[in-house]
Amino acid sequence: MEGWQRAFVLHSRPFSETSLLLDLFSESEGRVRVLAKGARSRRSQLKGALQPFTPLLVRWSGRGEVKTLRNAEAVSLALPLSGITLYCGLYVNELLSRVLQQEFPFSDLFFDYLNCLQSLASSHGTPEPALRRFELALLGHLGYGVDFLHCAGSGEPVSDDMTYSYREERGFIASLVLNQRSFTGRQLRALCEREFPDAESLRAAKRFTRMALKPYLGGKPLKSQELFRQFTPMKKPDVAGEEPDEAAE
Repeated sequence: MEGWQRAFVLHSRPFSETSLLLDLFSESEGRVRVLAKGARSRRSQLKGALQPFTPLLVRWSGRGEVKTLRNAEAVSLALPLSGITLYCGLYVNELLSRVLQQEFPFSDLFFDYLNCLQSLASSHGTPEPALRRFELALLGHLGYGVDFLHCAGSGEPVSDDMTYSYREERGFIASLVLNQRSFTGRQLRALCEREFPDAESLRAAKRFTRMALKPYLGGKPLKSQELFRQFTPMKKPDVAGEEPDEAAE
């Protein structure tokens, strides 16, 4: 890659005594793995910049699976995530690391990611609406198309008070059965609009994104879930891939 482009660090780990292996999420190339030579050395000017949630301008070179980082500059200070919003940010980063193919462009998703981080950083209430919106955006960019506004069986518009059962690869079918796959038309409309006016619509959105993301995540648990479980001062937000919380449902 010849020119500079915007990027964020999704994940980093030590590589040799002085280097870092980074997963970047870039505006033009999507998820890219790069080797930052010497970034762990005491004299490295990159050490402070190559952190999650710091907006970067980067350049790399190479044709293999692992590129070589040539330059990186912090555009601004890291977005101020702390406490529960920090764990939410780590969850979003892990989600991208797990589901995105390497070097597949997701320019629009890059801005959805940036908007999510900004929403988390400025959040004064629950961070869950920002998470749900990002999960729905991610599903859309992955090609997971679902019609929230029409019954997949009849093609008729959903009715606010009618109950619909979610079916993979089909959509929502009118049903009288009430279970974890059941949604009211009002909840489906909230999912379509990505607006969650109450706790009920947020819980419904969590149930849907959990089911829809599961095939992409596979059976391997998310490490960020373990961090959520260790975070006890506040109730953890609901993240995709978890088992249903019967008390909350």
